[in-house]
Amino acid sequence: MDVGKGDHHAHGLTPAGKTVHDKKLPNSEPKLRALFTKLQAKFGTVLLIVDQVANIGALPIAVARDVGCEVAYLPGLAMRRAADLYPGEAKTDARDAFVIADTARSMPHTLRSIETTDETSAELAMLAGFDDDLAGEATRISNRLRGLLTQIHPSLERVLGPRVQHPAVLWLLERYGSPAQLRKARRRQLTDRLRPLAPRMAERLVTDILAALDEQTVVVPGTAAAATIVPSLARQLSAVLDQRRTLEAQIKDLLETHPLSQLLMSLPGVGIRTGATLLVTIGDGSTFATAGHLASYAGLAPVTRTSGTSIKGEHAPHRGNRQLKRAMFLSAFAALHDPISRTYYDRQRTAGKTHTQALLRLARRRIDVLFAMLRNGTFYESRPPRAVALAA
Repeated sequence: MDVGKGDHHAHGLTPAGKTVHDKKLPNSEPKLRALFTKLQAKFGTVLLIVDQVANIGALPIAVARDVGCEVAYLPGLAMRRAADLYPGEAKTDARDAFVIADTARSMPHTLRSIETTDETSAELAMLAGFDDDLAGEATRISNRLRGLLTQIHPSLERVLGPRVQHPAVLWLLERYGSPAQLRKARRRQLTDRLRPLAPRMAERLVTDILAALDEQTVVVPGTAAAATIVPSLARQLSAVLDQRRTLEAQIKDLLETHPLSQLLMSLPGVGIRTGATLLVTIGDGSTFATAGHLASYAGLAPVTRTSGTSIKGEHAPHRGNRQLKRAMFLSAFAALHDPISRTYYDRQRTAGKTHTQALLRLARRRIDVLFAMLRNGTFYESRPPRAVALAA
């Protein structure tokens, strides 16, 4: 089934490749239920394959499960590569539906199973997705703010830019949108107002701001307009960050109710948001036969490319679940405080790997640990670095 917003296109094939259905199908439960029931009555077991498991593909999967059909997922990249093997260059829903069905029939290894999603996981997936949207919006506004400050006063941006999401800096930008307004404020006044928001750095921050203001005496064209825009952007950014904090509390409450949450978060570097992403993307890990399969799904298994003697080496794959790959990468970075993770990271750097390469290799190693934890149902246990060195 090539799923769509208003209509799907369903193409049915028997195991022998005979077409038994090829029509558009409205995205409504009665129509979906009628089709699945009809096919089951005539052919027995029915396997529904979709190219999207969330959003527009959620209803077909739910209805198919409700009537007793089996369901599976064909990743979009695999589907597009398979489409190149079929004649014709047209891109239509009917052709895509046929490619999905025939690929599932002839190359079943390309399919991915779809776990039954409980209410907690479904809510976590939705909240985590919204949090990702808010994170992107916060980045966009932050970049816009830093760009404006760089344009009108580069020295001031060097002080405020790296801390632009700090509550103290946002409060400052909301009330003093231009260098001229900041100059009018007194040192003690600024320090007293910033101290509740930044107790440790209030005095240092004010000192740095005043020093930066003294470095530039000319007024860059557009500064007056920026004085209107900067406070507005600061308010928007503050509101987005408040939403993220509220959302994090909701995610934390939901995560704590799931039986796997404590196990996942026992792994160093896994926090609330990362734990939610792991839970949503891999669940209990039972759909993966080995840690290698999980690493491949995460896009962390290196791909070997050789062609005689001219091309050799292993390269990072371009496929895989991007959410999971990002979560493992960020958790590996956050786990550098852990002695075992740090030792492995330092060993990779010593071997000549870049920071990113070393983190990716650490993320791949942590996939093995995570898979073993899920398989055995055990919490993470740290071993002394000496034992690790001897084992290596």
